[in-house]
Amino acid sequence: MDAAKGMVAWAKDNAALSGLSDRPIRWIVDDCRKFVEKEIRRGKRYDAVIMDPPSYGRGPSGEIWKLEDSLFDFLRLCAGVLSDKPDFVLISSYTTGLSPSVLTYLGNTVFSEKYPGSCRSEELGLRVGKSGLVLPCGSACRWTCDSL
Repeated sequence: MDAAKGMVAWAKDNAALSGLSDRPIRWIVDDCRKFVEKEIRRGKRYDAVIMDPPSYGRGPSGEIWKLEDSLFDFLRLCAGVLSDKPDFVLISSYTTGLSPSVLTYLGNTVFSEKYPGSCRSEELGLRVGKSGLVLPCGSACRWTCDSL
């Protein structure tokens, strides 16, 4: 899901290149916040949520999304679509300054409020050529629910 048609088309192309064209993938072009709000109203629940929110974006009516201002509220909203026995929530971010420890704090604060669980976060990086050094480029966090 993405609000940009081009990103969804790119994802479809990548799925085809990965041999996944025949898989039951639901491709959605929509504003993620609005989609989650609709799913909550419909009573839909999910065992897992995977997200890679943008650092910055504008909605069709000029709404502004800034990750550092919006992530906490969006995570709380997403907690509303988790099933009674969720498996995990995965968050990746390429926003500079959003450290693994911040993602851990947010994940534990939001998801462990309702479910027993914990977060594990790490820095994302790209290996640079022959040197083997890693260029930091973001953070990822996985919140996992303990057995209920």
